Amino acid sequence: MALRKKQWREYIRQDNPVAAALLSQMGYTEREKVELKKEFLRMLVRLELDEARQRLLLGFFETYVKLTEEEEQQLQSEVKAMETKEREKVLELIISYEQKGKKEGLEEGVKRGLEQGMKQGMKRLIQTMAQKGMTAAEIARLVDLSEEEVRSLLSE
Repeated sequence: MALRKKQWREYIRQDNPVAAALLSQMGYTEREKVELKKEFLRMLVRLELDEARQRLLLGFFETYVKLTEEEEQQLQSEVKAMETKEREKVLELIISYEQKGKKEGLEEGVKRGLEQGMKQGMKRLIQTMAQKGMTAAEIARLVDLSEEEVRSLLSE
C-alpha cells in the first residue's frame, strides 16, 4: 500500500525513527499539517535520539511538510499549551533547529557574498591589466587563471 494512503495518526505512537520520518509522506489534509508537525516533534522527543539523528529526521520531515509563518505560529501556540516537561523539550527542539537554520543561511550568504566580491575584484584587476596593454596570456600567468577564464571575465 502506498504511504499516501496510510493514515499518519496510526503511526505516532510507535517508537521507530523511520516511522517518524515517514509521517511526512502519509495521508494528511492541509488542515492537519500543524497537528502532524506537533505530533512528529513529540515523537522525536519521545524517541530520545542524539542531535544528529534528530536533525536528519527533522530536515527530512520539513522537506515535505512546509508550514506557513502563520501555521508555525499556531504550532508554537499549541506547543506552549502542552504538558510542561514535554513542552520544554519540544520548544527546545524547535528553537535549536531554527537557530541552526538561520546560522547556516547566514554562513551561506556570507560565503556567496565573498565569492561574488572576489570574482568582481578579479574582473576589475584583469580589466585594468588589459587596459594597460597586457595580453590574455600574460594576465593568465600573473593571476593564475587559464587564458579562457581571463577572456571570459574580460567579455562580461
